[in-house]
Amino acid sequence: MRIFVPATFLVLLALAVAAPGLITGVDPLAADPLRALAPPGADHWFGSDHLGRDVLSRVVYGARHSLTIGVTATVLAVTAGVLLGLAAGLSPKWLDETLARSFDVLSTLPELLLALLVIAITGPGTVNVIVAIAVAQIPNYARVIRAQTFVVRHAAYVEQAVTFGRSRLAITAGHVLPNVLGPIPVLATIGLGTAVIAASGLSFLGMGPQPPAAEWGAMLSEARNYLRVAWWEALFPGIAITLTVVCLTVVGRRLQRRFEGRTP
Repeated sequence: MRIFVPATFLVLLALAVAAPGLITGVDPLAADPLRALAPPGADHWFGSDHLGRDVLSRVVYGARHSLTIGVTATVLAVTAGVLLGLAAGLSPKWLDETLARSFDVLSTLPELLLALLVIAITGPGTVNVIVAIAVAQIPNYARVIRAQTFVVRHAAYVEQAVTFGRSRLAITAGHVLPNVLGPIPVLATIGLGTAVIAASGLSFLGMGPQPPAAEWGAMLSEARNYLRVAWWEALFPGIAITLTVVCLTVVGRRLQRRFEGRTP
């Protein structure tokens, strides 16, 4: 029952990304100056912003931007992390040590700071934000895959495959890789929440999707000048970010408990 509520919210988020028109029929970019800063009510359930745009519609459509950035960055980070972790775990000691120390150095930096450093080099923009978040998360996955690879490479079935004369590539693809990916769904689910926070934070700083795009972080950035007169303009995108991260974390922890055999 405890997993039902966050899972249901995540399903609604997926619907908002895939078909936001099914949740709200209001154009998130449609401005109505006569209804600017209208409080929550029958016409605008979440109120309207400083340009008279419907906040509910913008929150719903904003899920597409925020989650697309988060999911894409997570997929890139997982892919690169798995490849680098495998490379480290299967490489000669000198190369493994070089890669491992690189992972450790990058892991000491806060992810948002590392993402900012990448953007300082590549420049702002949605694509660069995705790349920056992915680069910041790669060490998390690479370190886990490296550790798993060390365990699997010495397993009896791998040594038996070596004895039978199977090629290194066949052993890696057929025996090592499938058996080191176990923790990845758990890490990716939790990491997606972190990626959403990073995406919103970078957009808040003006480095992600640009106005008038409906993106949660950008909405918060626009709303900060109207907190005294229109609290709802910042409240609802903030709640959307918080609930998304909390629900992803709850589901991720549940998956972790199942993976570790602590729940039926």
